[in-house]
Amino acid sequence: MSKGFRLLRLDYLFSVLIPCFLAIYLNNYDLQNNIWILAGFAFYAITGNTLNDVIDMTDPNEKETLERVEGYGRKEIFVLSIASFIIGTACFMKSILINPLLAVYLVIIVFLVIFYCLFKSLVIINHVILGVSHIVLPWFMIKINARDIIFGVLPSLTFSEIFILATIISVAFTGQMVHEMIDGDSLSKLKP
Repeated sequence: MSKGFRLLRLDYLFSVLIPCFLAIYLNNYDLQNNIWILAGFAFYAITGNTLNDVIDMTDPNEKETLERVEGYGRKEIFVLSIASFIIGTACFMKSILINPLLAVYLVIIVFLVIFYCLFKSLVIINHVILGVSHIVLPWFMIKINARDIIFGVLPSLTFSEIFILATIISVAFTGQMVHEMIDGDSLSKLKP
């Protein structure tokens, strides 16, 4: 894989797309009706990863990031992040124009991801934020796009969906903790 292609960090796409695919599959929704939301989340995943790299580039202890972005400046990666954000937003626009409630959920997701990138030192809070922004809210957006809502603003969830979401969140949370420990990131710096 070329070095420039590695900047996109496509290996992290699954963290947002899998919950969306599960919501579509478990509720027998039409994949075609959600294809633009999936594309939007794919570009937003690239946006989040590149924005995270822009922020991490200032830390000399981030060896993995510095190795991956070697030869590229912060401005170049930031432009890549902005371009990906614009394309992702364009992908979401059709669904948002049909159902403006999706815009509210999308703004919350964007805010949570930016908060995570800026305040990585808040370890446990950030793990919860990642779970909400990468799993729960995308799942909710798929449900809302299918007009499967209650009270006009919340997705209608069955008990089995709640159970599956809780399972996915717990696996993701523990997986993220293990990943942080292996990488020597924020979680490994906690002192008892």
